[in-house]
Amino acid sequence: MTTSTLAYRSAQTASSDIAIQSNITFNCRDVNLFYGKFQALKHINLRMERKKITALIGPSGCGKSTFLRTLNRMNDLVRGCHIEGSINLNGVDIYKEMDPLVLRRNVGMVFQQPNPFPKSIYDNVAYGPRLKGITQKKVLDEIVEKSLRQAAIWDELKDRLKKSALGLSGGQQQRLCIARALAVEPSVLLMDEATSALDPISTARIEELVNTLKNKYTVIMVTHNMQQAQRIADNTAFFYMGEMVECADTHTLFNNPEKKQTIRYVSGDFG
Repeated sequence: MTTSTLAYRSAQTASSDIAIQSNITFNCRDVNLFYGKFQALKHINLRMERKKITALIGPSGCGKSTFLRTLNRMNDLVRGCHIEGSINLNGVDIYKEMDPLVLRRNVGMVFQQPNPFPKSIYDNVAYGPRLKGITQKKVLDEIVEKSLRQAAIWDELKDRLKKSALGLSGGQQQRLCIARALAVEPSVLLMDEATSALDPISTARIEELVNTLKNKYTVIMVTHNMQQAQRIADNTAFFYMGEMVECADTHTLFNNPEKKQTIRYVSGDFG
């Protein structure tokens, strides 16, 4: 076990009572992100509530997907990227006190394009648990079924578990990817425009699923679809030109925003 992992567990235990009382999963303070000399995120201050859906909206290139990737340190993989400020998960600084592998087990991610592995449906879902050292078939069987049920796709796939995941429809592949993320039992699920490549029926199923998942998980989603944010998000944050302009409960942000930029965006003046 690495020193950073031990530090994470120790800090998590020490801060758990405070984190639960505050009901905050992520607390981002004065976050700045640079690609070389270019500043992509500017002084982001944002708190995301436990077991709520937070939507990130804004025009293309405004920084919302870049910000989402900071929450599980995917930007670590980008050469020349560096971050200032602090991002705390349950009271623990994810950049100073947490091993990235531990972080990514706690913070799952679903991307815009479904990306199942070229493996069977079963092996896709069992992949993460196997990496954690789980090898008993009975245990893996239970995890696969539970995860597929949570992703509302078990009944469709239970007789096809040994078939290739690449043979599924786009909507099924995306729900499989959600099941794969849930199989390692994260506390947070990040979704980067996870329905933008899907048809309306598949989109509706994913939205219904996300509404169910928030009973157990914190969900943070990037979406270009403002109607989608209004349908399912508890809170919405508006990003523009690398800044988080305004965040409020979704009804307030869309119906009574405070900032002029937000008013213009939600009324369709630009974007």
